[in-house]
Amino acid sequence: MTSYYTPPGGLPPQTALMTQRAVFTEAYAVIPRGCFSDIVTSFLPGWSSTRLWLIARPLSGFSETFSQYVMEVAPGGGSATPDAEAGAEHWLFFTDGLATLTLAGTGYEMEAGAYAYIPPGMAWTLFAGGKTPARFHWLRKLYEPAPGIPRPEAIVINESDVPIRWMADTAERWGTTRFVDPDDLRHDAHVNIVTFRPGGTIPFEETHVMEHGLYVLEGKAVYRLNRDWVEVEAGDFMWLRAYCPQACYAAGPGPFRYLLYKDVNRHARLRGPGAFGR
Repeated sequence: MTSYYTPPGGLPPQTALMTQRAVFTEAYAVIPRGCFSDIVTSFLPGWSSTRLWLIARPLSGFSETFSQYVMEVAPGGGSATPDAEAGAEHWLFFTDGLATLTLAGTGYEMEAGAYAYIPPGMAWTLFAGGKTPARFHWLRKLYEPAPGIPRPEAIVINESDVPIRWMADTAERWGTTRFVDPDDLRHDAHVNIVTFRPGGTIPFEETHVMEHGLYVLEGKAVYRLNRDWVEVEAGDFMWLRAYCPQACYAAGPGPFRYLLYKDVNRHARLRGPGAFGR
């Protein structure tokens, strides 16, 4: 049975060693799970009985295309006005608890493994039910329209209903749960789940234009990030800038799985922040 790591909160004891694995470089960052303490939680306008860890945001030298929150909504809490950002699209992935997500007047029960894509301009609400907090990842991005391409439709599904697409010639050791067809040009980003079975590997240094956010849901591995090999485990978050070399070796006793963000399917910008044009 699949399990998903959720931050427990709290504070480390005064007897804990201060040495951790956190690192922030020009090409990547690692926020280990030990950094997810109560003192770095935040709150949002329009949300009740809710706290979050904000782990990625657009920032010079950091995330350029997306933001990512780890949400914790107490029973009865939630929001009827979750986001006032015009043009934002949203991805939700639930790791624990129970919530009701309402999209354009239709309600959906969201439990562990539930996934939702909410296109820009769609009205939605979310309220936690059950006896324990609803916990989920919330990724946001400004949607980039393309000429002649319609906007995507909403998606609500559970990971358990989506087969893993195993990479060729990997003996089913490396695969991806894809919630959207890669050829669907309506989508300007993908949020998928990558699975490695023990011994699985990315056997070359991927170096590409897509920016990544990786939150480890289960297991442990060693990850190549730019010039370094970094040990990561469930609950860690990695950010990789465009063109950061990357590879992976899943050395743990069980599956290594992470929630992956990447921007796709659009022209490179020639004007605006980070581009040559004005």
